[in-house]
Order: sequence, then C-alpha cells, then structure tokens
Amino acid sequence: MKLCITGGGTGGHLAIAKAVAKEAKKMHIECIYIGSTSGQDRDYFENSDLFSKTYFLHTTGVVNKQGLGRLKALFLVFQAFVRSLSILKKEGVDAVFSVGGFSAAPASFAAIALSKPLYIHEQNAKTGRLNALLKKYATEFFSSYDENSPIKAYPVQESFFDKARERKDIKTVIFLGGSQGAKAINDLALKSAKELQKRGIHIIHQTGKADYDRVKEAYRKSGIDAEIYSFSKELDSLMQRADLAISRSGASTLWELVANALPALFIPYPYAASDHQYYNAKYLVDNDLAWLQRESDDPEKLLYKILDEDLSKKSKALMQLSKKDGAKEILKFIKGEIKR
Repeated sequence: MKLCITGGGTGGHLAIAKAVAKEAKKMHIECIYIGSTSGQDRDYFENSDLFSKTYFLHTTGVVNKQGLGRLKALFLVFQAFVRSLSILKKEGVDAVFSVGGFSAAPASFAAIALSKPLYIHEQNAKTGRLNALLKKYATEFFSSYDENSPIKAYPVQESFFDKARERKDIKTVIFLGGSQGAKAINDLALKSAKELQKRGIHIIHQTGKADYDRVKEAYRKSGIDAEIYSFSKELDSLMQRADLAISRSGASTLWELVANALPALFIPYPYAASDHQYYNAKYLVDNDLAWLQRESDDPEKLLYKILDEDLSKKSKALMQLSKKDGAKEILKFIKGEIKR
C-alpha cells in the first residue's frame, strides 16, 4: 500500500501526520506527504526520512480572509489542486489520509476527483470547516469525540506513552502555549514564577519563538531560574519530567498530555474556530480528568489552588483513558479496506 498523508499548517495537525507516518514506516507502508509552503509543514517534514517524497505547494488559509484576499487564497488552492492531481497520478498512491488544516485541501479534493479513497482525521471536539465540507465525500472519518467513529484512539507518538508515569506531588510545572506559543500563558508563568519558586517548584517553559526573548529577560530580571525553550522537539521528555502542565488545549497537545498521564490546567485559545479548544478540554473536565479556565477569568488563583492537590487520582485515570495504538489502528483499518 502507498499512502499520501496531507494537511498541517500548525503543530496540532502535523503531530498526527508525524505519528501516523512513524507507524507507517514500522509497518513498511510507503508514504508521501503533500503540504504547504505556508505554516509549519516544511519545519516538520522537509528532508524527513518518514516519506519517500514530500511536496510543499503554495497555499494559504481561506477561512479568515475576505474580499480579494479570499479570492487569491482560493485561486492558490485551485492551482495546488491541479498540481495534486498530477502528483497523486504520478506517485500511484492507493489512498489519501488527511489530518485537516488549510494545507489538506488540494490533495483531499484531488483524491475525490480521482476517486481515490479519502480518510480524514478530525482532532477537535468541534469539526473544522474543511473537514465538515469533505466529510460526506470521505471513505471514513475518524474522531476521538465521535461515537460513530470506527476508531476513537487518538494518534499520539509512542514515546509519550512510554514516558508516562503516575504523578502525585508537584515538584515541576511545565507551561505550554502550543506550537506557536501563547502570550497569555507566558504572562501567567511570569506572574506565578515567584510563588512557584517559593514553594520549591521547578519551571519548564515553552514560550513560542515570538515571545522567547521577552520571557527570558523577564525571568532574568526576577532572578528566577526557569528552564526556557522557544520550541522543543523533545516535548515528550519535557512532559515526563513535569508533574503539572498549564497549557492551551489544541487537540494534539491535549492527547499527548493524556498519553503521558500528566494532569493539566487548560487555558483555551479564545479565538479558536468554533471555540474548539474550550470543548476539547471540556471533554476531560466533564470526566474529572483536568481543570479548565478561560484566560479572562484569572487562572492564577486556580493554579495556586491546584498546587495543593494530590494529583494521583487524575494521573491514574488518565492512564486508563489513553489508548496507545491509535496510529496503528487507523493504518490497519485503511490497509484492510484497500485490500478488499
């Protein structure tokens, strides 16, 4: 079987693509990748040994554009769609697996036009606009939040499971703003740093590239010995060392935390489409597996309250919730259908 993996733009979509591609390599399934020159696709997969070929087409997001900007974005998608038709024919792929995001559009529409099987993974509790549009044309639609999904396990890299451990007392806190960083979480980290230091709690902080210098200087001026990263590809190892996470609730980060059995206070990005980050986290909160606070509702107070809690109950429950073989199950499902 030869599979085309497509989609990305941001780390959440790309984390799934990476998890599936890694598992595909173990299963000796050849994969190509079609992404975009915009977003983070190239950062993740240019020169990657996970794919026999990678293609980065000139596209941008459509949803948040208006007027001429939207027309230009749609024209770029059309050009990339034509190119994707050629790529899928030339490469002779058997199926297309989309992880969503704006860069998934050209290859997904090309799969439909060529009558190639199209499999879609929706990461979020609220379906994205592109996935909602494509769902009725998809051969199968996977979601951890959809009762009708044939596979509910979220594709997370094995290393997050392998490095899981039960938490109890809080000795290290990790602040995560997602793949692009989050000023609100960075500011919360800086506001709470002295209290955390007073309690003997070590700080690990992934700031995002844009805010790294400001945050680093603020820690220096405050005399706080924090461990700071703009972005780390070793997030599994950083999570392993932490006892509590303060994080945005993009789906991939959320399920990586679940896989690692790391309890979290989620502060959702307030401008996410359909408020999906709030609903991603609410799924865990409704099962008493996490905490959730809007960034406008003073999460600092809730953080201090959590610091006094025993985390073992939540950590054990997260271990029960997480399922290790999401990527493997999806690939076995696709392979089984292609063989019919």
